[in-house]
Amino acid sequence: MLPRVWAPGATRVDVVLADERRALVADGGGWWAHDVDLPHGTDYAFSVDGGEARPDPRSAWQPHGVHAASRVFDPDRYAWRSSWAGIDVRGHVLYELHVGAFTAQGTLGEAVEHLDELVSLGVDVVELLPLAPFDGEFGWGYDGVDPYGVHEVYGGPAALQHFVDEAHARGLGVCLDVVHNHLGPSGNYLSTFGPYFTSTHQTPWGDAVNLDADGSHEVRRWVVDSALRWFTDFCVDALRLDAVHELRDDSATHVLAQLSDEVAALSDALGRPLSLVAETDLNDPVSVAATTDGGWGMTGQWADDVHHAIHALVTGERHGYYVDFGSAPTLRKALTGAFVHDGTLSTFRGVPWGAPVPAGTDGHRFVVSVQNHDQVGNRGLGDRPSERLPVGALAVEAALLLLSPFTPMLFMGEEWGARTRWQYFADHPDPELARAVREGRRGEFGGHGWAALYGPDAQMPDPGARSTFEDSRLDRGEVDDPERAALRDWYRLLVGLRRSVPDLASGDLAATDLTWDGPDEADGPWHGVLVLRRGRARVVLALGDDDAQVAVPGGDELVVAASWGEPVRPSPDVLHVRAPSVTVLTPAAAPPE
Repeated sequence: MLPRVWAPGATRVDVVLADERRALVADGGGWWAHDVDLPHGTDYAFSVDGGEARPDPRSAWQPHGVHAASRVFDPDRYAWRSSWAGIDVRGHVLYELHVGAFTAQGTLGEAVEHLDELVSLGVDVVELLPLAPFDGEFGWGYDGVDPYGVHEVYGGPAALQHFVDEAHARGLGVCLDVVHNHLGPSGNYLSTFGPYFTSTHQTPWGDAVNLDADGSHEVRRWVVDSALRWFTDFCVDALRLDAVHELRDDSATHVLAQLSDEVAALSDALGRPLSLVAETDLNDPVSVAATTDGGWGMTGQWADDVHHAIHALVTGERHGYYVDFGSAPTLRKALTGAFVHDGTLSTFRGVPWGAPVPAGTDGHRFVVSVQNHDQVGNRGLGDRPSERLPVGALAVEAALLLLSPFTPMLFMGEEWGARTRWQYFADHPDPELARAVREGRRGEFGGHGWAALYGPDAQMPDPGARSTFEDSRLDRGEVDDPERAALRDWYRLLVGLRRSVPDLASGDLAATDLTWDGPDEADGPWHGVLVLRRGRARVVLALGDDDAQVAVPGGDELVVAASWGEPVRPSPDVLHVRAPSVTVLTPAAAPPE
């Protein structure tokens, strides 16, 4: 590697090696370079104007932590063994996991040992929570400070190449969660080098990443190049872009549109599909609109309203941002249009929110879930629905998710109803920072209605305690419980139906509808029968604990392809069910094996 760094305001830049400093030469455009190649494994750092040696802003490897020297990583040393044609994430089943909590040792190498389980479940794409190096040993990953690197605790960059190769060998795609909207509070030395941040825009983390002020051209390149390298050097298939609504950019071309166009060109060059999925709170279809039409060109975007509609209806929760959710009509709007707030008043925000999804938009452009790292982990105690709901209600949620017209995403352990909590954990070695995070989380606990849900004596776990992290690890021994094993089999069956029945695989929102026999609204968990129409297929979902008779239009052309519970069919057009239960009727001659 030839040492090279952007430091436009510097008068001198040195590369600092183990036993010497070498002066770099101004290379134009604020860049400084050296013509001596540093081999793989060499530790190095940069000093600006005689200051302290700092890690490379484009560091791929931080083996000694985020405050120490970078190490040269040569991605071409890895010999890829898998021949992989790629995968487009749209319509496929995603599985979100945190490397540190997915296994006992919390490494990418150990995670490889569980990939066959995901194949057996029917997963198509493994989505890894952020891997960028951060200060400390354990954390969610959203406080990373080296977006070109891989946290050493997980195995470093070489371990990620091996993980992707092993996933591809099993027919699994890999999506990497990346964060470009901010850097963590400890180990962020970017301002030493140049104007990476601007006070022109503010975000929840302070000054915004500089995407449109002086010096923004190179900062945009730093962002875009950090994304492109995961596709080239690590062969990942997709990136999930964190909180893109905080990428404040008033340029003529939004940085996401620039990224989309460059990824499309790279996809053509590599000959395999590459996907970008945006997490955005805006409920604005601009995210998936083509760049030629003024959109951002994302392959897909998260649609949290679907989660809220399902969760609030099944659990009866109405606190915080669930206030506008929980009714059957709201669930129908979510399942047929992705956005519940599409220009309507958001009571939680206090303003009208969102915009309608244009007619004809492929439902597969929206990634939906009934559990994910945010919706579980940002609860006061990190408790999963499985702590409160009977397994039958979890089976209903699974059917609404996996048989929806969207791109479904599972959260690790969801498939067996894991009861291990997914709590917010962040190991900050700086005591003052750890205190600020702890107090901040306690403030959030009081501000979102969690105390009312859990009781006045509930205590929020300390994010910096190792026990908070350890208690969030999956316990695979739970699957020894027959009820949990049956739920995992149910997930597997639903995924199989989604793959084998065209009506259930479709992303056609116009061919989706929801009717119900029960109240429009309820003060608590909703009780009654829902009928989800997916083309010619019907999914009958009963909640509560009552028996019900359900009319099945066109039932003489449909067969029971799967059921949770024991439905009775006295005639082709009538189904007798007992809640909680699910019955899937399809035109198929027989259910999949």
